[in-house]
Amino acid sequence: MLEVKDLHVSIESVQVLRGLSLTLENGAMSGLVGRNGAGKTSFMRSLMGHLHPSSGSIVFNGEDLTKLPPEARATLGIGYMPEDRGLVPELTVEENILIPLWVSPHLKVQERIRFVYGVLPEVEAMSTRKALLLSGGQQKLVALARALAIGTKLLLLDEPFEGVAPALSIRLSDVISGLRGMDLSVLIAQSDLNHSSSLVSQEVVIERGANVL
Repeated sequence: MLEVKDLHVSIESVQVLRGLSLTLENGAMSGLVGRNGAGKTSFMRSLMGHLHPSSGSIVFNGEDLTKLPPEARATLGIGYMPEDRGLVPELTVEENILIPLWVSPHLKVQERIRFVYGVLPEVEAMSTRKALLLSGGQQKLVALARALAIGTKLLLLDEPFEGVAPALSIRLSDVISGLRGMDLSVLIAQSDLNHSSSLVSQEVVIERGANVL
């Protein structure tokens, strides 16, 4: 499903990834584990095309992602939940969920919306509210819903449990666990596996932008 080899990425003059490699099998749930500043978010942003590798390869379903523009990730079925949620505050909850679907004409919009609301009925209940009026925890749910809407093959979750109440952490764990068996690969970036140790079947540890064996 996803094979990353010897990935090197710099932000201005600072090298943030130093030869990181990772393999994610089809349908697997994996954890990318490292403390703050280890390079987890930089890795996710590289997969999404927000950062450009200086060397190395990112192959997704046989496609070289380094040769594609960022918006092409959505059309390939990759959903991304950034750590900062990345919602458009002036848009409603449903409009935020629809954003990646607007550039994916191959998907049936209403079918994907029904799927998301089936998984996250609490998001449907606030679908007409502006994103700026939501709490931090509610925004996390919407960011996950948006990733689920477009992520038909791969789901990238950057610190999904960070800064949320324990009850919401349990809810997020239940939702992610419920994705098993859907032919969907999931990569969860975390500083530790306290919230997802029972979810992941593989753990990749990152330190200073490189693999820790």
